Amino acid sequence: MSQSISPSALPSMASHLEPLAGAETLTQVLHRRAQASPDAVHIHLWQDDGRVEPITYADLFNGATAVARSLQARGLLRGETLAMMLPTGRDFFQVFFGTLLAGGIPVPIYPPFRANKIEEYAHRQAAILQNAQARLLITFRPAERLARLLKPRVPSLGGVVTADRLGRGRAAGPSDRPVGEVSSSPLRPDEEALIQYTSGSTGEPRGVTLTHRNLLANVVAIGRGVQGRADDVVVCWLPLYHDMGLIGCWLYALYFGLPIAVLSPLAFLRRPERWLQTIHRHRGTLSPAPNFAYELCVRKIPDRALKGLDLSSWRVALNGAEPVNPATLERFIQRFAAHGFRAEAMMPVYGLAECSVALTFPPLGRPPRIDRVTRDAFQLHRRADPAPPQDADALEFVSVGRALPGHKVRIVNDEGHPVPERVGGQAEFQGPSSMKG
Repeated sequence: MSQSISPSALPSMASHLEPLAGAETLTQVLHRRAQASPDAVHIHLWQDDGRVEPITYADLFNGATAVARSLQARGLLRGETLAMMLPTGRDFFQVFFGTLLAGGIPVPIYPPFRANKIEEYAHRQAAILQNAQARLLITFRPAERLARLLKPRVPSLGGVVTADRLGRGRAAGPSDRPVGEVSSSPLRPDEEALIQYTSGSTGEPRGVTLTHRNLLANVVAIGRGVQGRADDVVVCWLPLYHDMGLIGCWLYALYFGLPIAVLSPLAFLRRPERWLQTIHRHRGTLSPAPNFAYELCVRKIPDRALKGLDLSSWRVALNGAEPVNPATLERFIQRFAAHGFRAEAMMPVYGLAECSVALTFPPLGRPPRIDRVTRDAFQLHRRADPAPPQDADALEFVSVGRALPGHKVRIVNDEGHPVPERVGGQAEFQGPSSMKG
């Protein structure tokens, strides 16, 4: 394999990223990127057969405009919700922005994966569609029949259509790039841009409404947290219906004008080495994942799949979306150190859908910090007393750092009063990324 220079080794060569001037909505972000760099490849979309489909900023804008016109022709009104039941692919990107350009609010939901879970899946998705008051459901051909079975359960649902039919509208031409929204008047920063559903496994799904201002505040804060650079390359296999994949990867990359290499979640789950190989091939610098993904790489990737692998470009490996296991961090760092992965690249983080996605990051360039506390004091009295080195029964917690710039976090007791240091309680947060409702 060819030799390449790690961007992380050359900090002086990369300029830090600045907020995109004059962009207060996601549609304005897309307009500016399509205008400034229409032919630049924004998304490198990996197919299951190993082909890579390039999507330029102009491709994204033009395709989204065609979708927007088709949605308006179908009667989608300003502020109405549109559910997206789409897998990772070109259609998802274009329908998401097409909905925004048409004045609608996208509601990504996960597509069906298992035939033996269809009834359970239909029940959950019907609850989401009802909660979101979805006006339309956009899906793909293999799921079209299931989508139509959902329609009678959702009174607000006016229709079901496949993404390929939406894309048959008139695409944008040179004179259209980039103009205002396809809707009658430009979107405002405090208008709803997204409803995402929390990933909790119990109870009925709960929707989180986020504005353009919320989302852009969060991606800017993430940029400061990772000290974003102009030569960064994002690599993502995470589901696009999940906040970490949608906001933390794609919308982050779009806002800062960065290339992003995307592969499907199923591609990663079938062969976890594809994630690391994609980082190698694109010289990826930023790539997040939940803890289980790092564990899967440790346990499931055969040694033969690592031949020639170079991870030295990977400067920020965010680990979040679920509890971070100290043992996983140690095992991943040890196994992949021989392939250029550095301990200080591992960044355990914390976030939640109600804060768009990201809330706390540790300092960049610091190896993971593990806090060992006495088990009985913590479990009985919620005190995090430091455990002596010889305490084999100690609990271990991974530090997820401090609140991102512009955000605040505090720990309170059951009565809502702040607690002292090293006392457990409930987390409360405040900041510009906080949900509208």
